[in-house]
Amino acid sequence: MTALIVLGVGVVLVVALLLWAVSAYNSLVKARNQVEASWAQIDVQLKRRHSLIPNLVETVKGYAAHERSTLEAVVTARNVAVHAAPQGLGRQAEAEGMLTQALGRLFALAEAYPDLKANQGFLQLQAELAATEEKIAYARQFYNSAIQTYNQRIQTLPTNIVAGIGGFRIQPYFEATGAERADVNVRF
Repeated sequence: MTALIVLGVGVVLVVALLLWAVSAYNSLVKARNQVEASWAQIDVQLKRRHSLIPNLVETVKGYAAHERSTLEAVVTARNVAVHAAPQGLGRQAEAEGMLTQALGRLFALAEAYPDLKANQGFLQLQAELAATEEKIAYARQFYNSAIQTYNQRIQTLPTNIVAGIGGFRIQPYFEATGAERADVNVRF
């Protein structure tokens, strides 16, 4: 009789441990999926940003054609940013930082060209790009929040045991690169 009780308690403990492990694994999967979904939102906004830039450059070309180096820098930075995603999060953050700086120089040109500042197409593109930049900033904050939750689950006891067995790895935050940390003085 005592052996049956001990066996029963053992079975209950094993079942409880398995249920906990399944629950812990599922919470890690949910956190990882949240990270992926939040990165997808950043990606959507970056693609929107990338598609607005050629229109902006074309608008500026008509007013500031002799500012070729600035326009080329924006186009080059955009192309680098578009192709940076497969090279990893760090490289993409760096490329986006370079693009932000190039855009800052482009908008600074508007000060030298009053006709450009008054152009409705330029003003509309400028407003759309500013709204997109705000959405990117929000998406980055949301992504980093999801990363924090995910990484905490991976690093804390006892979930870290399941994380190690399940192959869950720490993910990097989306951090501002040196180019993005620098002050950008843009006046409209």
